Amino acid sequence: MEKFIWETAEELDQKLAQRVQNIRKRRSISQEKLASMSGVSYGSIKRFETSGQISLISLTKIAMALDIADDIRNLFATVPYRDIQEVINETK
Repeated sequence: MEKFIWETAEELDQKLAQRVQNIRKRRSISQEKLASMSGVSYGSIKRFETSGQISLISLTKIAMALDIADDIRNLFATVPYRDIQEVINETK
């Protein structure tokens, strides 16, 4: 059975950027301060929050600076099996 995709990759990226921005603002951290804390350039943080575009390494650095790296670590930690063949393939 096919799954329906309700949002585009770009929409998903933008939602992630919005969540990170909300955490940053909740903690009263400016974009400039986050750049300093994370080692990610101010321009990259600004671009991420407006367009959702960022490299994975930069996203990881931002998550570490905001103390939310566990969310990155756990991103694919518990992926459910789609069918019995995936269980068989994993044990090979």
